[in-house]
Amino acid sequence: MRFRIDLKLFLIAFIFIFTKQIHIYILMMGFAILHELGHLFAGIFLKMKPEKIEIIPVGITISFKVSIKDMNKKIGKSNMLELKKLFVALAGPITNLIIILITVNMQMEIIEQIEIIYANICIFIFNMLPIYPLDGGRIIKGLIEIKKGRKKANYYTNKLSLFITILFTILSIVVIYHNLNISITLIMIYIWILVIKENKLANRKQKIYEILEKNY
Repeated sequence: MRFRIDLKLFLIAFIFIFTKQIHIYILMMGFAILHELGHLFAGIFLKMKPEKIEIIPVGITISFKVSIKDMNKKIGKSNMLELKKLFVALAGPITNLIIILITVNMQMEIIEQIEIIYANICIFIFNMLPIYPLDGGRIIKGLIEIKKGRKKANYYTNKLSLFITILFTILSIVVIYHNLNISITLIMIYIWILVIKENKLANRKQKIYEILEKNY
């Protein structure tokens, strides 16, 4: 299993230190890591083998090895691997909901309780945005792929991701204008980097699907 640290992590941490918001960043990073551990444990439970763990500015990312056996087992217009990916994607947000439920029933300082609940609600909402490759986007893509096939899943997920990102950007600009929140600015930039990268990949895949259809 490979392990990697994204060096942009240190740049983001420095920005939060400079703006005196490092406490918020550490809190969010801690629960973001627990969120990703939810993905990891779900994958292991489903007998998927971790391939790569990377620490990035918004937590950690985990990728699993592709199982030929799961790919050959058909589920709808897709396969067992895609179904497992669906459950793994759901596991992260469910982890945040569990943390919220536990926190609500714990005896602690009200300020600490509010901070923990708020952090996990933010992580849950952010990851459930229907933007690929966030969890919400992965779930939608998986459902469409099982129902309609990989080509349509690739097309519709890409278009939806762009649309939601534009809406999120407009909303973020309004919030930034009123609150001058550096964290929202960084999140918005991070999402656009993801979406632009995935948009390029989606367009390449779409061309490949079109070439395969012509030849077959």
